[in-house]
Amino acid sequence: MNELVTKVEEWSKSKGLDKADSSKQFLKVTEEVGEVAAALARSDENALRDGIGDVVVALIILAQQNDMDLQDCLEEAYEKIANRNGKMVNGVFVKEEDL
Repeated sequence: MNELVTKVEEWSKSKGLDKADSSKQFLKVTEEVGEVAAALARSDENALRDGIGDVVVALIILAQQNDMDLQDCLEEAYEKIANRNGKMVNGVFVKEEDL
C-alpha cells in the first residue's frame, strides 16, 4: 500500500495538486463520497470499488497538502478506536459515550 500512496503523491506533485488549496481538495473528497453513496444505492459493486479507491486517492492528496501522511492519520484514528466500546444501533456502531 505504501508504494501506491507514494505513486499517488508523485502523481499529485506532477499535477501541482500538492500545493493547491486543501479546502478545494475536500470538495473533491465529498464528491467522491457521493459517488460511493450512489454506487451503494444502485448495488453497483464495480462503481463502489472505484468510488472507494477515488476517496482514498482524494484523502491521500488532502493529507499531502497539509504536510501529513495517510499512514500517520490512519494510525492515529486506529489508536482512538482500538479499545472503543459501544454497540450496534440500527446497523450503526455507536460509541459508548454517545449512547
